Amino acid sequence: MNANNKVKPKDKNSFLTDISEIRRRARQHIEEGAVTNSYKGDRRVVLRVLNEALATEIVCVLRYKRHHYMAKGIHSQGVAEEFLEHAAEEQEHADLIAERITQLDGEPNFNPEGLLTRSHSEYVEGESLIDMIREDLIAERIAVESYSEIIRYLADNDPTSRRLMESILAKEEEHAEEMKTLLEAIAREEKQEDRRRAS
Repeated sequence: MNANNKVKPKDKNSFLTDISEIRRRARQHIEEGAVTNSYKGDRRVVLRVLNEALATEIVCVLRYKRHHYMAKGIHSQGVAEEFLEHAAEEQEHADLIAERITQLDGEPNFNPEGLLTRSHSEYVEGESLIDMIREDLIAERIAVESYSEIIRYLADNDPTSRRLMESILAKEEEHAEEMKTLLEAIAREEKQEDRRRAS
């Protein structure tokens, strides 16, 4: 490194050409925190999209909690535990998204008013255990599709938010698969019980 702190690029693919310029920019506008001149995203749109994802997660927490407490029937114990586990994981997602919103110098919207209009998923209570599982599976599929779209939108403009949403998407895909497996298992067991009663 020479006296003026310049890093000579080894080839055209090098990205750090002037460390003193990076240091100077970092000192400017320090009140903006993580949002530096290199941030390429439209912060207003990114904050709106992240607040929609936050609302989606909160609605999922509430739905899974209700399903946990309302699960009844012969198969309910294991399913209720699954609902509770998913509620806790959705709460973790909400916390991570809220934290990212504040890193981008935004405000996480926890206001219950308008929560359902901001959320991508719906809050459907479901009558039976099968209905509850089906509604949770539908909500997970909605999250998978909408989060995939968010990830494509963020692309390289906000890699930190993109990576966060990718990790959440992976968990939502896992939830969807678990709900599908539960739905199939309980439907199969209920058919077998119906056959036993009929014979």
